[in-house]
Amino acid sequence: MRSCASNSGPGTLAFSAVLTASVGVLLSGPLPVHSLTSYANDFVDPAFVLARNFGNTTVEAQATIVQWAEDLASEGPWTVMNKTVTPPSGDKHDYMSWAPYSWPDCSSVGNTTELTPEQIWTTCPYITKDGQFNPDGRLINDVGAFQDLSDAVLYNALAWALKGNAQYSANVAKFVRTWFVDPATAMNPNLNYAQMKRGPDGQVGEHTGVLDLKCMSKLVSGVLILREGKAAEWTSDLDAQLTNWTTSYIKWLTTAKLALDEESAENNHGTFYYNQLAALQILVGDKDGAKATVEKYFTSQYLSQIAANGDQPLETARTRPYHYRAYNLAAMITNAKLGAYVGYDAWNLTTSKGTTIQSALDYAITQPAGKEAASELWPNVVAVGAVYGDPDGKYAKWMLQNAGSTYPEDAQFLWNQPFSDSGLVKAAAAGNGATKGGSSGSGSSGGKNAGTVQDNGARGVVGSASVLAAAGLAALAILVA
Repeated sequence: MRSCASNSGPGTLAFSAVLTASVGVLLSGPLPVHSLTSYANDFVDPAFVLARNFGNTTVEAQATIVQWAEDLASEGPWTVMNKTVTPPSGDKHDYMSWAPYSWPDCSSVGNTTELTPEQIWTTCPYITKDGQFNPDGRLINDVGAFQDLSDAVLYNALAWALKGNAQYSANVAKFVRTWFVDPATAMNPNLNYAQMKRGPDGQVGEHTGVLDLKCMSKLVSGVLILREGKAAEWTSDLDAQLTNWTTSYIKWLTTAKLALDEESAENNHGTFYYNQLAALQILVGDKDGAKATVEKYFTSQYLSQIAANGDQPLETARTRPYHYRAYNLAAMITNAKLGAYVGYDAWNLTTSKGTTIQSALDYAITQPAGKEAASELWPNVVAVGAVYGDPDGKYAKWMLQNAGSTYPEDAQFLWNQPFSDSGLVKAAAAGNGATKGGSSGSGSSGGKNAGTVQDNGARGVVGSASVLAAAGLAALAILVA
């Protein structure tokens, strides 16, 4: 497919005629932005973005997106070749990670001298402590590198669509080429060594490692924006090479035992598997395959994931129930959004208990976060409110009470529309096109919205402090699996 066309990108258009007045606000001066947040997952409909029909209340979210794009770009590119430990295959091109909750038990090894880390990794048995993150698991950080890559591709593509600056699309091209295409730096299309447990019997990957690349759907969103927007920097050659890599990886994802075991997982692992596969099928032009993939999820795992009261029992049973409910909810929403893109309406499909995605959200917002990160649920609330409607303002009120007055600054507020800004978005400069409370503070209207949904990954949610657009990156490294 030809994906580059001179004089057809947004950089050649008259923005005063094409973009909404809200972009004028974005370009006119500093606006408050959120600290960098890596949502659990998302899929952003490229048609929604390229229509550029953004409401005035999204100007702060737009500013956040541009800032995140620039912050992330300053850290890239990323490659699997940067790790300091070589996979058991002897090939650094193989993706590698260590199971986050695996801990060594050297009590039976019989050593008489202190073991080196390398000896511990291979000779001590490892046991799983659910929810207890082993910090040395990040000594190999392919998982964090891919998380950064997926976010960087998404936000630089969005920034290109918002501002028309070719630097953003060039960033995407560079990042994709480095991770997937360049022979010196490219990842081999498999996850054979993802989430290794370590120890004498753990020198191969686990099926849970497929989760490491769940955010392919974010990356695909960014690629589709450039492809369908005909960004000159996204060349037909690069598009073809990424498609070739993806085709090989899809073969692994649909045939390897590790992958098939993950596909059958009943909890969030299975839900995220379908996110990844469907998005990649969309990338290679197999929309029928993607539709079948999404349908398979909603006619299998989904049916038993939400109880009659809206709880997600498999997630509640874990050591961090608030997190895991939000986590799986993000994956369910992403599957529904992928379905909407390929013509499969899943929003009102019911489980065997008669519940929907909205039921899961309605239950989740009644549960206390305790010591867990309450912010993980916030993007899901906005997404559900945008899709199902919020006529009585229940979700907007909840966001105002729990997320505070800065929630319209969050990036996902751009594409999860319509959703009320609770009258929070203000424009101090006269004539800039935005007014306070451009969308009613009472709640959003109903109807499905082409947008996306969200949450975590290798870095996790970073809180909601408001900072100026000139502020630097704030990131908190956490891993959930």
